[in-house]
Amino acid sequence: MSGKSIKIENIKKEKVLTDSDLLKYEIAEELGLLDKVRKSGWKSLTAKESGRIGGLMNKRGRAKKDDDES
Repeated sequence: MSGKSIKIENIKKEKVLTDSDLLKYEIAEELGLLDKVRKSGWKSLTAKESGRIGGLMNKRGRAKKDDDES
């Protein structure tokens, strides 16, 4: 696990992010949603936006698992 931490505007306490969290933030950034998340939190995302992030996380997780097995 990574020891990176990130401070979000609406969260007073810093959280140590897991690899899964880092991937989620990376994908949100790629989709242009990171500013929205930092400003209003994950709850501000629509179901479609959340689903897209979750789907891409799943896809990358499976791809990583396949690469590790090869």
